Amino acid sequence: MSNLIRRTTAPLAAALLLASLQAAAADHKSPTTIADALQAAAAQHRPVLLDFQAVWCYSCYYMASHVLNGPEWDAAQRKAIVVEADADSPEAQTWMKKLKTSFLPTYVVVDEHGNELGRITAEQPREKFYPQLDRILASGNTLDGLKDKAAKGSIDAVAGVLDAYQARGEGDAGSAWFASLPASLQQKAGKDARVTLGLDQLALARANNSDNQAAIIGSAQKVLAQDIGCQRPYVLDNLLEASAKLSPAQRKSTLAAQRAPLDHYVDTQVLVNQPACADQRSAVLSSADLDEALGDHAGATAVLDRAIKLTQQRLGSNLASDRNLADNLRVYLLRAKRTAELDDYQHKLIAAYPDDYVYAYRYGRSLLDAGKPADALPYLAQAADKAYGANRLAVAQQRVKALKALHRDDEAKKVVSEVLETNGPWFPKQAAALKAELSA
Repeated sequence: MSNLIRRTTAPLAAALLLASLQAAAADHKSPTTIADALQAAAAQHRPVLLDFQAVWCYSCYYMASHVLNGPEWDAAQRKAIVVEADADSPEAQTWMKKLKTSFLPTYVVVDEHGNELGRITAEQPREKFYPQLDRILASGNTLDGLKDKAAKGSIDAVAGVLDAYQARGEGDAGSAWFASLPASLQQKAGKDARVTLGLDQLALARANNSDNQAAIIGSAQKVLAQDIGCQRPYVLDNLLEASAKLSPAQRKSTLAAQRAPLDHYVDTQVLVNQPACADQRSAVLSSADLDEALGDHAGATAVLDRAIKLTQQRLGSNLASDRNLADNLRVYLLRAKRTAELDDYQHKLIAAYPDDYVYAYRYGRSLLDAGKPADALPYLAQAADKAYGANRLAVAQQRVKALKALHRDDEAKKVVSEVLETNGPWFPKQAAALKAELSA
């Protein structure tokens, strides 16, 4: 769920790639493609850190402004070749599929052959991010190497393998691997809290993959009963969704136990001046959703109002000072249905971030959804001038929808023709959706 945006525009020459290790301390420059990074890795015998991000990823903005900077980041760039992989580009989408990465931001360390050495998923405060990254860069282990250590009796390695499977959402494969270990090692490892949590998380992943609502509820409750830190909102979301079809009384009974630990989490780690957990948005929204599910509408309003007030105080008048906070405020206003404030705020966001498509696109789409296609078109056109890759097709689809609502079908056909020609064969699903919008 980026970076402000730390993107260069021209490919580096081979000579620069070969020389970048020596020049890193003085003037570090990152390759612009994953292919370039792997080529450099082979020449320099260094790992590659793939920074999967997107311009619409609010969590990525947090990492860019709060974590991926300073002396620790400089040191990381000396140890690894860093490449920013835009999730909306064809190359990044290919690699995300290969690495089974679906969550942004994700940081994957690979060797020169593209074999994964380790990954960090979601935004993290710097005091948690860098120890994880340092361990990955220091070990140089592939998952197979970690499995070898686990087979020799390392409980830390067992937990590491389970974490890796959990990060990939591969519950079946992770559980099967653990079951393949000698019974004595399973018994010993099962006494370790990190292993226990890893197994419970894999059970939740299995339940999610099979869409077994009862199993999701049971597994989520087991995970939530443990000390899971900043993962609490994500697991709670699984429980909220899986319990949605229960009777109102059953659902309240199922969810009631989550109110106190979530309140403590929000009060001590999220809605404070120095949050311990980076993803404040998920915690606030999950808290409001839990209140609504429990019938406490006043509680939902209160947590949103509290988040809005604190975010406004922390952000100040300069919306460009912290894009993560700026975007959080937009979502809080939207969720709280403070429509007039949101409308004014979206204009300010467009002015504060004029160099990308996101806020003009979102505002144009909101106007279109409100039945105002004529008002929406200028903002969608503004977004189209800056959109690229998969984004270009998404913006075009909304423009076509607006133009058709105004009976300007010839202009809609022209938009589709131009965008499909520009994008070529990439993103076939999005291209099909655009064509369907035109013919709907």
